[in-house]
Amino acid sequence: MDLGIVLQCNPPASRLVELTVQAENRGFTHAWTFDSHMLWQEPYVIHSAMLAATRTITVGPMVTNPLTRDWTVTASTFATLNSMYGNRTVCGIGRGDSAVRVLAGKPSTLATLRDSVQVIRELANGRSAMVNGSEVRIPWAGRSRLPVWVAAYGPKALELTGRYADGFILQLADPAIAAWTIERVRNAAADAGRDPADVTICVAAPAYVGTDRDHQRDQCRWFGGMVGNHVADIVAKYGGESDVPRELTAYIEGRTGYDYNEHGRAGNTHTTFVPDEIVERFCVLGTADEHVKRMAELAALGVDQFALYLQHDGIDQTLHAYGDTVIPGIRPVGAAVL
Repeated sequence: MDLGIVLQCNPPASRLVELTVQAENRGFTHAWTFDSHMLWQEPYVIHSAMLAATRTITVGPMVTNPLTRDWTVTASTFATLNSMYGNRTVCGIGRGDSAVRVLAGKPSTLATLRDSVQVIRELANGRSAMVNGSEVRIPWAGRSRLPVWVAAYGPKALELTGRYADGFILQLADPAIAAWTIERVRNAAADAGRDPADVTICVAAPAYVGTDRDHQRDQCRWFGGMVGNHVADIVAKYGGESDVPRELTAYIEGRTGYDYNEHGRAGNTHTTFVPDEIVERFCVLGTADEHVKRMAELAALGVDQFALYLQHDGIDQTLHAYGDTVIPGIRPVGAAVL
């Protein structure tokens, strides 16, 4: 299983570059960033610096959206990065949360998301696509290779992912919910005549290695609030009695509001409704051995990558522990053959 890191674009940008270099040196394969241009610095500018400072790591947004960025500009941006640094990008995309809601907007429709996935992928891979009724192509992008992964929770979004996306991003690490979503995605892929194995599965959640469990939970409670924004949309659409697991939806009953000025931040005051049990299930906490165990559970479900959100006060110790213990624990190196 591959490992990635997920970073907010808080200044200074040099810190993100530094963490990306550290992650690559410790065996991580991916470095992701938030994409919310009003709350943090511009990710694609930082992606260029991250790629310039590394050799093999793949970078991308977790996640962009089809509303605040023109699809053709997004495609050209990725194709440019690939031309400069050698096909080391991935486009994570969803319906839109903080980047859209901060501007008093609403998440995109699933049809818009579907169309954006197809246009971005075709153009960024040097192929033609229909845009505003015209067939267009980026003529210099023939060597660019860009996979597009979709972030989803609800049944229809999971179906869209299986039918059209190169990868699936689940932003929580609960094995039971992961199993339900992965099955949905794979079934949709098979129904569309695709090989389900062609859809890369990425689980992303805060990971904090340490021994003070109470402190770890408090540092990662913000994540339940972030997920709750999407869960609230699902409950509004499907109701509380749908086949969406109660393990995902029940906890937002105490949710009263959300302030995006504290989005993704440890100590977010609008996430007190998130109980300890949800933090434990959605995130990966505890000792390095406990992290190895959770990684094994996720890998057994078919997860191809686990991406660590590093929005807490234990970033360096967690990176060190993953490099020293967790990654070797999930990727044992065999003896040399003599």
